[in-house]
Amino acid sequence: MNIPADLKYTASHEWVRSNPDGSVTVGITDHAQDLLGDMVFVENPVPGRKLAAGEECGVVESVKAASDVYAPLAGEVLAVNSALETAPEAINQDAFAAWMFTLRPDRPADIEGLLDAAAYRQLVESESH
Repeated sequence: MNIPADLKYTASHEWVRSNPDGSVTVGITDHAQDLLGDMVFVENPVPGRKLAAGEECGVVESVKAASDVYAPLAGEVLAVNSALETAPEAINQDAFAAWMFTLRPDRPADIEGLLDAAAYRQLVESESH
């Protein structure tokens, strides 16, 4: 299972990468895409949308199930990866390269409250038992 150490994670299986400009990039984890199977549809939030932490803001749909995507932090959506609309399978190929959206956090320090790689690994392992 691939859990990059330089990212932060949520209990709802989103990954968060800090960017030099203070924004964050968000996607779903390798574990999440593995559970869901072959992706067939991705719905991203609209740029400019203000999100609350934990708010449903997107959907990933696979041949098995549809799953909501949640905002890891409160903030404004800056950009979305529109390539996923026509190639949702990119998430299956590399979940950490196939980002979904970027967000400008209202409170950048809140990222420290997210799970680190070790805590996320513990969460995943506890769910699978």
